[in-house]
Amino acid sequence: MLIKICGITSPEDAEAAIAAGADLLGFVFRLGTPRALDPATSGWIRDVRGVERVGVFLDSPLDEVMRARDLLALDWVQLHGDEPDTYLEALGEQVIRRVRVGSEIDWDRVAHLADRCLPLFDPGAGDGVAWAWEALEASPTGIRFGLAGGLTPDNVADAVRTVRPYLVDVSSGVESAPAIKDHKKIHDFISAAREVAS
Repeated sequence: MLIKICGITSPEDAEAAIAAGADLLGFVFRLGTPRALDPATSGWIRDVRGVERVGVFLDSPLDEVMRARDLLALDWVQLHGDEPDTYLEALGEQVIRRVRVGSEIDWDRVAHLADRCLPLFDPGAGDGVAWAWEALEASPTGIRFGLAGGLTPDNVADAVRTVRPYLVDVSSGVESAPAIKDHKKIHDFISAAREVAS
């Protein structure tokens, strides 16, 4: 199982997450949000080592996504809006695609996405909203997906035990205030997730 700490805004938070054992770090390129970064002034991301770097975009034009990916040497692109499927073709294999959570899950659609990217079940956009992720217990065998939304150090073990995701993704659940990462919460989250996943 992979662990992604999202909403990283500083080299110090990146180092703390890496030291705690994160597999991926998420950097948000959606201006107007507390965790937003500008690719033009975030060159320090290129220097982050020992982890895979994920650029998170919400309905950005494809050329901007590709420019940021290349400029910052991002390992993954996360599409968190309503981008058309043509983005998947243009971006290649290393794509995480948000799947909106509704009353029913269209597993055929998820399976189709899983052939082209890593689907991520997430009801919100870094707002810490919890949801009934138990609905994912019925996932068909063999579909890899990520889980996000309302995860914290206190509930991630239960989520992993119940859902068995390929990836867990947290942002506000390891913060003391919006965009302020709590290094102890990061450590506790990763420890709890790893303990039950092993």
